[in-house]
Amino acid sequence: MATKIRLQRFGKKGKPFFHVVVADSRSPRDGKFIERLGSYNPNTNPATIEINFEKSLDWINKGAQPTDTCRAILSYKGVLYKKHLEGGVKKGALTAEQADAKFAEWLNAKGEQIEGKKDSLTKTKSEVRSAALAAEAKKNADRGAAIALKNAPVEEVVEEPVAEEAAEETPAAENTTEENKEEA
Repeated sequence: MATKIRLQRFGKKGKPFFHVVVADSRSPRDGKFIERLGSYNPNTNPATIEINFEKSLDWINKGAQPTDTCRAILSYKGVLYKKHLEGGVKKGALTAEQADAKFAEWLNAKGEQIEGKKDSLTKTKSEVRSAALAAEAKKNADRGAAIALKNAPVEEVVEEPVAEEAAEETPAAENTTEENKEEA
């Protein structure tokens, strides 16, 4: 029987959630499976992956073929790298201690990489939030200034145009008096 390590879809429309399972290659996607290895939630950032490492490694060593997405998940968690190192130990290229040291070093580097991504995501999220708050505060200040201008006493605004009109009328009155003098 050919076995596959693949995803079994759960969740509602637009919000998928997957179980990582070992199933017969002839069974349908969401049908009968042999064993559940873990879960995968792509809705979070970074994606949440929970895998039983030992069971996954055991099934890979037995010959179960992962699908493309499951291969990426198992590679991300280090199952395929561990299988690669075990193959080197079997061939005699490495000792078991060297393989364990390399795997531990890889796990530390991967953990730091994941933490770095989480930190950068929280940092950018906080920067976006602070920029949005600053823009909102500026907008509120502009609104406040506009309201204050609108609610300013009307008399002050009215007096300025009246003074200009009186200044305009005065030269006209002088012109008429000059015209009257010339006529006389």
